[in-house]
Parts: sequence; structure tokens; C-alpha cells
Amino acid sequence: MLQPGNTPNIPEPAPVEDPVGLIVDTLRGWLETTLKSLPNLVVALVVAIVFWILSRLVRKALERGLARTPLPEPIRKLLTGVAGFTILVAGLFIALGVMGLDRTVGSLLAGVGILGLALGFAFQDIASNFMSGVLLAFRRPFEIGDRIETHDYEGKVEAISLRSTVLRIPTGESVRVPNKDVYGNPLVNYSESGRKRIDLVCGVSYGDDLAKAKEVVLAALDGVPHRLPGREAELFYKEFGGSSIDFVVRFWVEYKRHPQFLEARSEAIQRIKTAFDDNGITIPFPIRTLDFGIVGGKGLGEEIGPMVSGASRG
Repeated sequence: MLQPGNTPNIPEPAPVEDPVGLIVDTLRGWLETTLKSLPNLVVALVVAIVFWILSRLVRKALERGLARTPLPEPIRKLLTGVAGFTILVAGLFIALGVMGLDRTVGSLLAGVGILGLALGFAFQDIASNFMSGVLLAFRRPFEIGDRIETHDYEGKVEAISLRSTVLRIPTGESVRVPNKDVYGNPLVNYSESGRKRIDLVCGVSYGDDLAKAKEVVLAALDGVPHRLPGREAELFYKEFGGSSIDFVVRFWVEYKRHPQFLEARSEAIQRIKTAFDDNGITIPFPIRTLDFGIVGGKGLGEEIGPMVSGASRG
């Protein structure tokens, strides 16, 4: 309780600062800091510009130098891009160091590491396609213009990048196959050897002379276009079919373009058919035998003959 005549000790309120003066002092401090760091800022800007120019010069020099090497174009672009980007990043870190932002540089490095890890998980398919594209570029299992079959697609290679391979399929559509599917699946390159074998399956009737049929077929194939020199045609009888004796005839053709293969196969079929007609050799139709007996072995005439005879007598 307060005794009579005593007054409480109340602290005096702090003097209210002038807000305008506070703002002015803050701006003055910023200006002084800026003026003090202005030389470093100019030097950092000059460093950034020098490294940017250096990046462009290095990229152009690498492009000219790598153009004389057997490296594929996607790899050349990758190497020049990585070199230019590395120089730019180095210039950025040096510029930040000149400005005294060492802690910022460390934070950026840590952030880049974390960001790279996160992007690696988020874009693992893209990274997989990219790495597959690099491996394909080095191994070079096919070139632009080759006809290949991969991942259930067959067509002519129109473009190869570090992410995908573009095929023009026979029906005219363009298919972009991811490189990880090209690299991770079986690949058939029809153009690599420059030749291809055609196998034609046919048959002759049981009444034909097999030796004569073979001679006629091989003679008919002599004039087929795009035949590979030095490779004779071969004919092998395969089996006794239901209505014919089946054979396969094999011969090799040049394979620079797919129409060559189609033309040679079509011409061979026409020549074999014409030769068979000219020599009286039959390509039989399928024959079906109908058995009308309960136990088996009776033809239609045997089965209905007694019925017809009984009806005529009646």
C-alpha cells in the first residue's frame, strides 16, 4: 500500500524518435555501404562480362576443333555446351567472391547439390534418356538414313538427339522413340550389311517332277533385279503338305533402300509363277477330303448310292 505522502516511481517514457530522421539515417547507411562496395561491384561486373565472353569464345573454338573429329554431332554439342556452362558458373562464383559474398557462394553450392539430387529423382526418365543418348552416340549402332527395327517399330532413321531417335515408318508417320527404349531393347539394323536374304515359301503338286521344279525355279530367279553377285539361289524341299510338297527358295539382294527389297521379292514371285505356267508345273489349291462313313473311309457316292438306287426302283 502507498503511504500518505509517497508517490510511485513511474519510469519516464522513452523519447519518440523522429520517423523522418530514422528513414534518412537508414538511407544514408545504405548509400554509404553501396559507395563502399561500388568498386567491388564494378570489378564483379567486369569479371562476369569477361567470363561470358570467354565462354562464347571457348564454345566457338571447341565447335571448330571438334568438327574435324569423328565424334557424332550430339556429342560435339554436348561437350561445347558443358564447357560454356562451366565457364559461366566459374565466373559467377568468382564475381560473388569479389563482392565478399563468400557465405552466399557456399549456400549456392549447397543449394545446387540439393537441387541436383531432387531433380535426379524427379526427372530420372529424362536423365535415363540422356545417358542412353550419349552411349548411343559413342557406340553408333546406326546412322541417319539407316533402316532399323527397335521397340516394335521399324523405319528409316531421320534424326538422332540425346533424348530420342526419330523414325519414319513405312506408312509415313514419324515416330519418336525414347533413347532408353532404343538402348535397352533388341535393335535390328537392316542397312548395316548392305544386303538382305529373301525367303519365299511355295509348293508343287504331288504329281510334278521335283527335280524339274527345282531347276525351273532357280532358272527363273536369274533375272531378278538387285541380286547380290556371287551368291547363288538355294532351294530346299521342306515337307509333305496337305495338298502339296512345300519348298523354300532363298536368294540375296542388295539392300541400300527398302524398295529394292520389295521390288526383288515381287519380281521373284512373278517369275516363278510364269515359269511354272510355261512348264506345266502346278501350285495346287488346298484339297479337302470329305468322309461320310460312320466308321470312316466312305465317300459321298458310296454313301448315297444305295439310297438313289432304292428310290429309282420304287
